[in-house]
Amino acid sequence: MKTRIGIRREDKNPWERRVPFIPSHVRELLQNNPVELLMQPSKIRIFPDEDYVREGAEIEEDLSSCSVVIAVKEIPVDFFQPGKAYMFFSHTIKGQPYNMAMLKRMMELGCTLIDYERIVNENGQRLVFFGMQAGQAGMIDSLWALGQRLNVEGLGSPFLGINLAHQYSSLVEAKESLQKVGWQIHDNGLHPSLVPLICGFAGYGRVSQGAQQIFDLLPVEEISPGELASFYRSGNQASNRIYKVVFKEEHMVKPVSVSQSFELQDYYDHPKKYRSIFESYITYLTILVNCVYWAPQYPHFVTKQFLRKLWQEETLPHLKVIGDISCDVEGAVECTLRATNPGNPVYVYDPVGEKALDGIEGRGVVVMATDNLPAELSLESSIFFSDALMSIIPDIAHADFSGRFEECGLPEAIKKAVILFRGKLTPDYEYMKKFVE
Repeated sequence: MKTRIGIRREDKNPWERRVPFIPSHVRELLQNNPVELLMQPSKIRIFPDEDYVREGAEIEEDLSSCSVVIAVKEIPVDFFQPGKAYMFFSHTIKGQPYNMAMLKRMMELGCTLIDYERIVNENGQRLVFFGMQAGQAGMIDSLWALGQRLNVEGLGSPFLGINLAHQYSSLVEAKESLQKVGWQIHDNGLHPSLVPLICGFAGYGRVSQGAQQIFDLLPVEEISPGELASFYRSGNQASNRIYKVVFKEEHMVKPVSVSQSFELQDYYDHPKKYRSIFESYITYLTILVNCVYWAPQYPHFVTKQFLRKLWQEETLPHLKVIGDISCDVEGAVECTLRATNPGNPVYVYDPVGEKALDGIEGRGVVVMATDNLPAELSLESSIFFSDALMSIIPDIAHADFSGRFEECGLPEAIKKAVILFRGKLTPDYEYMKKFVE
């Protein structure tokens, strides 16, 4: 008997064009597995409906006949049906208030929820993710923001030629545009007031790697965190170069106790024993790109108090843009007061008034905090995501979602990602009861 799998269309916003499977993978799935694939029609999906029909999928508005429904982003509360299994990025494991009604509804209907974010291998590494694409899109948008801000300040710069990520037809086109900007900087240099232009990357994982991949299309020279202060003061910087510095945890925090030395695992396990020292670097940066994982037990790395003090000094700060790719509201970057979207990607944070001003003008630092960056590179994100899912779907198709959780037949990597099973929180996620209540 074939498992009927439904693919829900993405409609969270007009820029969400991603799909879990690309057409060529649909053909492969249908040929090699006992599944039928139904897809809701979509006018904005990066691949048109006709491409999927050609590969053997059915286009169907009603997915009620499907025992498993797959999506990318959160699903509206009124979509769920009793006893069905759903797989998507639920954004619930931190107790995100805006998704608790959705989780509660799934519990009431006895649904099963598998969250991509929690599909990990034996080393705890995520197997399904958009980190690289988030970093790429976030860096493009941060450089766009820099160009727009400098223009408002009366400084023409090559960065004004950069578009937002979603305005390019592909990542290839975006990279070609960035390379042209790089050659302009190399040949003509930057305005003296921008020298040295330093971009700091907080974090070094996949998100940071994606952001650096874009930044490195420019004429870049890397300096270490330990060299940053002396380099900034040296006066030996070139106008036809821009600079980057990558910060790891050891540069960003130090133990509260002077008798203790920094240990990475100890910081992960006991973050309250550490305090942030990251703000000592910020005065040297033109752009800060935040790529770190953050949870409430960790320190704020950029505080409102520090920014207020910075903007009350006689000389305007060097810092122009914060690209908060991680986008935890009032998290690692405390001045991320809210998330933005691709159509309105930035605001200016006024450190004195502690408020966000829409647009690119005003006193303070420009904050790019788009919370759905991979959607801006829908083609590349869909290809990458589909490739990751190909090894997972056969296990989903063969699983038994009607019996006991312990006997569902899912491999351990996917089983760890089951937040709800038939409406009940699984053992690893029982802590979420307090959030739902």
